[in-house]
Amino acid sequence: MNPLKELPGFGQSMEEKRKNILAGKVNRQRLTLGKYEGRIKKRLRTWQEDKFACRLWRKDPTLWFPKAVPEISDRLGWLTLPEAMQEESERLRAFAEEAKADEIRHGVLLGMGGSSLAPEVFQRTFGNRQGYPELIVLDSTHPAAVKAVEAQVDLRRTLFLVSSKSGTTTEMLSFFRYFWEKVCHVTYQPGQHFVAVTDPGTPLEKLACERDFRSIFKSTPDVGGRYSALTFFGLVPAALIGLDVGRLLDRAWTMVEASAFCVPEADNPGLALGAALGELALSGRDKLTFVASSSLEAFPAWIEQLVAESTGKEGKGIVPVIDELPRSPEFYGADRLFACLLMEGDDNQGLGEKITALEAAGHPVIHIRLKEKADLAQEFFRWEVAVAAAGAVMGIHPFNQPDVQLAKELASKAMDKKGRGKTAAKNRGEEVAGANHQALRQLLSDWLAKAQAGDYAAVQAYLRPTPETTALLQAVRVALGDRMHLATTLGYGPRFLHSTGQLHKGGPNTCLILQLVDEPADDLAVPETNYTFGSLIHAQALGDYQALKQRGRRVLRIRLGEDTSKGLKFVLKALG
Repeated sequence: MNPLKELPGFGQSMEEKRKNILAGKVNRQRLTLGKYEGRIKKRLRTWQEDKFACRLWRKDPTLWFPKAVPEISDRLGWLTLPEAMQEESERLRAFAEEAKADEIRHGVLLGMGGSSLAPEVFQRTFGNRQGYPELIVLDSTHPAAVKAVEAQVDLRRTLFLVSSKSGTTTEMLSFFRYFWEKVCHVTYQPGQHFVAVTDPGTPLEKLACERDFRSIFKSTPDVGGRYSALTFFGLVPAALIGLDVGRLLDRAWTMVEASAFCVPEADNPGLALGAALGELALSGRDKLTFVASSSLEAFPAWIEQLVAESTGKEGKGIVPVIDELPRSPEFYGADRLFACLLMEGDDNQGLGEKITALEAAGHPVIHIRLKEKADLAQEFFRWEVAVAAAGAVMGIHPFNQPDVQLAKELASKAMDKKGRGKTAAKNRGEEVAGANHQALRQLLSDWLAKAQAGDYAAVQAYLRPTPETTALLQAVRVALGDRMHLATTLGYGPRFLHSTGQLHKGGPNTCLILQLVDEPADDLAVPETNYTFGSLIHAQALGDYQALKQRGRRVLRIRLGEDTSKGLKFVLKALG
């Protein structure tokens, strides 16, 4: 048997492959890299000589390290998902039709990171079809956020998607316990309102069996969480809101074909992008800044986790910058690489002018143009290939997350009252109450003075996500940018711990971190435990703070009090 027959593109001539690409079946990609173009061409020539694409499809771990390393060869299952998951499309369609027939009005996804980001992209990009449930993603442990989701839904008409690869995620289990108790008050069959999405043999699968969940979807274990958009973790929520899963997988397959082993590396969309990401990062252009048209505004948040968690380790990393308010080309430093994602049919004139100005100023730009929303499935695959390949350029492991566990362990210690008291004492002189105006201004000034060229500021908000809070946090980003002339990022906690948290602790020590915490006015107990959501988010913030300090990061912690809006306005005033 010829092993190449198992690879995409076998039997197709190169001319057929080119015709398919030229016919527009694959989203167009153009790289305007200026003086860096030679480096990328050299990298692609080297990969051609080394047969990089063929070895990738054979799942050869030596693409990254000379010897076998855990979590490489057994984390490449995403390569064949677009074909393999077609076998599940009918089951997914039937699941969605049953929910529709039962007049389910909302699906609430209880999960974090890889379990929640792709589903959120699907809901925000496509919306739910008429008659199908609307998807709400709960990935904040702030008690006000949990309470807000409860207020949005009719429990009798809601399906809870309990989603976790490991089946042990603290946030997921806390959400589940809370809503399980609530549903038990309105029905004698609570399990019919819950669906599990997990790997085979996990504690979540066991829990779902014991409590008679409506459905259990067991995903393939050889795919990491951030590469799982086209597994059950992404496709169960997609199907539930009425998307044609088969069509999405067909679109993803077109990118698989364009990335086949027989396509020269220079013509391979994912490898060309990966070579650019990796080489520009090594050249100091490590702030990957996204600009997206209106239909694609949700997508960079998914790429953010993929890039940050895959590359941010061993003192290296690519910093994804999303939702940063636009600036003039002169504002940006020599550490920027721009990725422009455009949807045909959107009003892209203003974006086009901005990108032209960036190129004229000498900034390298990645251009990707989509024909329609279903093409997002192509982009999932393109960026997965690219980030895996960038890891090979940078000499890092793209599939592990070695620094995530530290914050979890310290958060667990902080849940203990004695441990929390000892931890808090270490914070003196490095945290401040927002209402203490004089001390706030002084500590902010001292913290800002530590900034150096090539740094970035990361705002970490352990607050309830609301439009008003987000607007104020974006204003804080602008103020920080004005003071520092550096890139800025923003993440809500604990959500970002499962995406950019690895980069903050394991990546280069180029981040100035501003941690913002509040005091929830009302707390909620987590059933079946001895803690509350308020104590959980407090411990997560404190644990992450301590992890950052252990890694020598420049971090300032500000306590905003009960009135988040008022506290953020104090911060803005101090930055003014």
